[in-house]
Amino acid sequence: MSDYPIGSVEDREMLTELPKERLLDFFFLQIRNLWRIDGLYFLGIEKRFGTEAAAEIDVGVWEVMAQIEAKSLQRIFNVGENPDIATIISLLRRSSWALDQPFKAIEVGATRSVLSINRCRTQEARLGKGLAEFPCKPVRFGYLRNFAKTLNPRVEVNCLVCPPDKHPKEKWCEWEFKL
Repeated sequence: MSDYPIGSVEDREMLTELPKERLLDFFFLQIRNLWRIDGLYFLGIEKRFGTEAAAEIDVGVWEVMAQIEAKSLQRIFNVGENPDIATIISLLRRSSWALDQPFKAIEVGATRSVLSINRCRTQEARLGKGLAEFPCKPVRFGYLRNFAKTLNPRVEVNCLVCPPDKHPKEKWCEWEFKL
């Protein structure tokens, strides 16, 4: 996997003692915390420098994160070079972003797949704080495109809808992956 183990032996032993349901709750809490940190950093940058600057920084961060995460998942799950669409979507479903999206729908085909986010915690949190809808299309597009292309450069990612696009109330964003 890598030169550095993920967690110490003691930490792994401590976690293996947890019941499966508690371990899953703990796992999802850690993913949620990653996204809380991301949101807090974004809000801090946005407050100090504006939405445009915060979004520009966010795009760069998530483009790099996509490559790191795709390569890590590829190693962990022993996926070879240039996987097919179904395998890419399988790895994407295991990404921190997708695991933090409980309200998603995924259609997987042989050469085309579609991922839809029906409710978005980030957008709902912003609206709940009285903030405007975040135009997240460049951030999410950069992440999803780099994730897929890191695994297989022949994959094309298209945005079907994502803010600032007008979207139906029951769908925040929708992404197409195809070879």
